[in-house]
Amino acid sequence: MSNLGFRIIQDINRPSKELLEAFRGVPTAFIGDAVNRFFCVDARIKLVNKGNLRMVGSAFTVRTRIADNLMVHKALDLAKPGDVIVIDAEGDMNVAIFGDHMTTAAKLRGLAGYVVNGCIRDIETIETMDFPVFAKGVSPRGPYKDGPGEINVPICCGGVVVKPGDIVVGDRDGVAVIPLEEAENVLAKVKDIIEQEKMSTIEIDENAHLPWSTNRPWIDKILREKGCSME
Repeated sequence: MSNLGFRIIQDINRPSKELLEAFRGVPTAFIGDAVNRFFCVDARIKLVNKGNLRMVGSAFTVRTRIADNLMVHKALDLAKPGDVIVIDAEGDMNVAIFGDHMTTAAKLRGLAGYVVNGCIRDIETIETMDFPVFAKGVSPRGPYKDGPGEINVPICCGGVVVKPGDIVVGDRDGVAVIPLEEAENVLAKVKDIIEQEKMSTIEIDENAHLPWSTNRPWIDKILREKGCSME
């Protein structure tokens, strides 16, 4: 019998390696555009590392109660290389869910990163590590290890529903989540956006000698459609 609120699901669907690789290097801003500005986590969940680390991986979800990381430890035992451990710690800003030891353990296991809707600690060490960690804040207080909690269930992280196996992409702009069942469609849209960006860049370069305002007729078009009065 399932013990709702205190359970672990081990068998999950993951994206193919080829699909994950297709999103590697894609800016989260492009993904946000491709999904109509949804599926981007709260801006307060930021990359804590120095430099411009990028993250792409398969969501391995954890729901834990405030101030407890028992299930995060178990997730470290179960997660596979390429997984991103995504933790819903209810956005608590008082107690750290993990520190440098668990970050090192995740790196050694070949995981792709951490995203936590909550706090971490040992920031001076973690920020210099070559392993992406996205967190809402920092606190010196350490967690308890009592539970309850759940692994590999749908969670809410930074206002976005994250399901096990969803594709998680992170960079300096933030974190975007791509539902696994929509990943191929999103990828096709992202490719179109990349081509549009290339064309826009070429157009800007070719018209660099002109005043910027003369190259953007779409602005007046929208204003006219909206009925804007221009005196």
